[in-house]
Amino acid sequence: MTSVLRNARYGAILTFVLAGLMVGTMTVRIPALTDKLGLSEAMVGTILLVWGMGALVTMQSMRRVMARVGSRAALRAGGPLTALSLLGVALAPDLPLLLVAVALFGMAFGIVDVAMNAQGSAVEQAYGRPLMNGMHAGWCVGAISAGALGSLAIAAGLSFTLNVALVALVSLPVAVLLGRTYLPEPPAAAGAKEGRRRMPAIVYLLGAIMFFAFMVEGTVADWNGLYLRDELGAPEAVAALGYPIFEVGMLIARLTGDRLRVRYGVRWMLTVSGLATGGFFAVVLLAPSALVAVSAMFFVGLGVATISPLTLSLAGTATDSPGPAIAQAGAMGYAGLLLGPVAIGFLSDATSLHTALGIGVVLGALIALSARLLPHGDQAEQNPLPTREPTEVAA
Repeated sequence: MTSVLRNARYGAILTFVLAGLMVGTMTVRIPALTDKLGLSEAMVGTILLVWGMGALVTMQSMRRVMARVGSRAALRAGGPLTALSLLGVALAPDLPLLLVAVALFGMAFGIVDVAMNAQGSAVEQAYGRPLMNGMHAGWCVGAISAGALGSLAIAAGLSFTLNVALVALVSLPVAVLLGRTYLPEPPAAAGAKEGRRRMPAIVYLLGAIMFFAFMVEGTVADWNGLYLRDELGAPEAVAALGYPIFEVGMLIARLTGDRLRVRYGVRWMLTVSGLATGGFFAVVLLAPSALVAVSAMFFVGLGVATISPLTLSLAGTATDSPGPAIAQAGAMGYAGLLLGPVAIGFLSDATSLHTALGIGVVLGALIALSARLLPHGDQAEQNPLPTREPTEVAA
């Protein structure tokens, strides 16, 4: 193993950590943002939607970009741009400028999200063994760190502006330095046409599985606290525990997911993950108390955690160039992250929040059923990842 390859692996992991830290920092300080600008809950929803739409728009355009320039160049531009746009979010003095800054932050993050997964796929293939779950564990570390730092900032009396600006200013030079570690990808056999042609069917199937998984993640992030408080009568402090415990479950699963993939294969893992996600979501909905529901959230996190890393890793091996395929699957997945919470909102208005959250059980079943449609053999079974020699990293 060369130092170039080792540095590329650590650089990719730290990129996931940094991305989770920047996005998490904005979200954990949303209550302070509402106080700063006097925002209503509806406006907070609008801000989050603008951020998500910005990310989705960029992801939809990344197929051609990745085919032309590759993940290394995209990350070298996208990482610093994400930090700078986060600084804009921190400094925005009013709602119109905040919406502009949030849209730019989402667009810059869209570049980073697609490119860091493509870089992870390139490193994974250079190693010749699964690594993507471990890289996605870096995102969980970054998100959990954002929560911890946000709590410390609140305890220290730091404003939204100062807290978010400090994270942005620290992230900027780190993003620049990480740019020196990225692995260049070999030229795609199809060149720029890779970004325009129709992807293999397996890429769209993987995108659909990721769509279902991200709908679950978005539903938990946006609605589980309200469900615990309003439906199960949990105190605010207890209701707030649901999502962090879910994230801890995701972190543990991702730290062990690569070893499980080698042993059992992708189809088995996705099937079991879907069944576990749906089954434990049902436990949450049938729980007689908030404590049981919060405990079950840990197992929902365990179930859903490895689905997006597995699908992105597999998409990266579906064509000669991983970037465009990952961009396609990733854009489909993030559509689920946006639509899931919205769908829950409409369904809860028409029925009840308890009934609407039953969609989590349905999504788990869809993941398990879709996994059975994946082909047997190298593309979806026990991982013989194509190995390639790393190219020297240029400064």
